[in-house]
Amino acid sequence: MSRRPVPAGAMRANHIWKRFRPDRKAKRLRTAMHYRKATQQGLRTKGRQWTWALRDIDFSVDPGESIALIGANGSGKSTMLKILSQVMYPHSGLMEVEGRVGALIEVAAGIHPQLSGRENVYIYGSLLGLSRKDVTRRFDDIIAFAGVEHAVDRLVKFYSSGMKMRIGFAIAAFLEPDILLVDEVLSVGDASFQRRCLERMSEVLAEGATLVYVSHDLATVEATCARAVWLDYGVMRADGPVRAVLTDYRQAIEERDKLELRADGDARIGEVVVCGPDGGPARTDEAFHVRLHVDAMAPMDATVFLGVSEGPSTPIFSVRHEVRLGDRRAIRCTIPSLPLPGGKYYVWAGIRGPRKDLLHWSPVANFEVVGPDLDPAPNGVVRMAPLYTRAAWDLE
Repeated sequence: MSRRPVPAGAMRANHIWKRFRPDRKAKRLRTAMHYRKATQQGLRTKGRQWTWALRDIDFSVDPGESIALIGANGSGKSTMLKILSQVMYPHSGLMEVEGRVGALIEVAAGIHPQLSGRENVYIYGSLLGLSRKDVTRRFDDIIAFAGVEHAVDRLVKFYSSGMKMRIGFAIAAFLEPDILLVDEVLSVGDASFQRRCLERMSEVLAEGATLVYVSHDLATVEATCARAVWLDYGVMRADGPVRAVLTDYRQAIEERDKLELRADGDARIGEVVVCGPDGGPARTDEAFHVRLHVDAMAPMDATVFLGVSEGPSTPIFSVRHEVRLGDRRAIRCTIPSLPLPGGKYYVWAGIRGPRKDLLHWSPVANFEVVGPDLDPAPNGVVRMAPLYTRAAWDLE
């Protein structure tokens, strides 16, 4: 039975499994004494132990889609990209990819230090599937994009690491691919180069190419991609619209951090109550109340910090207040008008004493805002959070 053909720019991952074995060199470092001890204790090796990097990954991508792979370090994102680009192959399952692939993975790996920038452009371009004529036609654009016009005939070994990464990105970005794979390369270069990278990805999407993007910068992910796949230790946890998947991913991160709330300092957070007007749910543009009980080891002056976060520990907004702590004190903070759209958020708290942190910056409560969703932003646009929020404080 013949398989249905895959159109250019499409990808199908059919029940992909991938495993790795431990480093053999590390095994050889085991001494004979350790081996004899294990034998005496009856501990026998049971053959090679394998680590599964991907487990039963199944999804498809249509031509022209923009999809993000998200997850913590070690979740299998880069392994999945390498299988998509056929740098490595799965242990089992079928990976179908159709069309020219531009892979921005380890973009400096194909740059030779003993060649000039000009020579590297032609050689690396040919490795990526471009003819010499194609490279010549794009040469000026590639060099201008990388910002190395002044050093194009200099040996690459005299380039900075950032210049090497930029020239590798520029060559791959001008492949005119059917599929563009991008793995955390926007961390290279300065802010201006990162902006040009985002613009180039938007241009590739506008030309009908498919984008698969891996990044820990969730704001860029949401602004660039329409869909997200969440990988968690090799397992696909979610696949759907980017904002919904990012919300679930952020919630999982915050819940994990919340469980690790530090309670071994000189101050400890007890009960936390988060609510809107009249004790109801928090609502957009309405009063927002946070009430927390603080236990201190001894009476002291301190500064209480509160913030609201949707994802990482960097808050959307934060406020602070000088207080006098006692054995147990209830602190109430009121935001007159909550500047947040509908969604799930976390309250973070920290307490700073005269000379040290009494309570480290940690998530202390989660809550949901009832209100309108944000209008979708165009590709490459990052929504700005409010810079200043007024708050009223009461001590009980």
